[in-house]
Amino acid sequence: MAVFDMAGTTIDDGGAVYRALESAVASTGATVDPGDLQTWMGTDKVQAITALLELGGVAPTDELVTATFARFKSELAEAYRATPPFAFDGVPEAIAILRSRGIRVALTTGFDRDVTDGLLASLGWTVAQDPAGEISDTVTLDAVVTTSDVRAGRPAPYMIHHAMELTGVHDVRAVLAAGDTLVDLEAARNAGAVAVGVLTGALSREALERGPSDHIVDGVAVVPDLAETRG
Repeated sequence: MAVFDMAGTTIDDGGAVYRALESAVASTGATVDPGDLQTWMGTDKVQAITALLELGGVAPTDELVTATFARFKSELAEAYRATPPFAFDGVPEAIAILRSRGIRVALTTGFDRDVTDGLLASLGWTVAQDPAGEISDTVTLDAVVTTSDVRAGRPAPYMIHHAMELTGVHDVRAVLAAGDTLVDLEAARNAGAVAVGVLTGALSREALERGPSDHIVDGVAVVPDLAETRG
């Protein structure tokens, strides 16, 4: 199975999620350090907001976190309406190639289910009803796991393991997980999967090399070329 992150990895949203998260947290009066923002990207967004509020000097009460998360979702939705996200070059083709080889393809994300479903609908991407997996002209996935579906998001391995559960994959040694943040790599390593960093997000190769990666590649488009996916 190949497991991919969404924004910054398979989907180009122009950095909208970064801007929406920074804006929502800053609206509370918290100071948002760029390094802290990057550290918490890729994690569950409620968890990220809680941490960024505290780091920015604002007490993260339940009420404030809930309100800030609602603002984040509203700002992100507006950004996506103004400038719809799209797949990175070669990603639909890579997904189709992997699935044609019998490799299941799942997406995991730090978004909740509401945001994720809206994003997938705007892209026209669907989840196969039959886990054996039909192949079509549109992007078809075998599973999509959000932070709404597990007890904890990245760097916990639960989303990857839940994707395995949904697709009937039993051996973590047969799983590759790719993402554009350090927590993506940490989650892959914690899950026991092959960890792949991609350079389509905000981090440089040098920054990604600080994480626990097995490969660092230009993007998901070249994942079918990796030895682990050639069958």
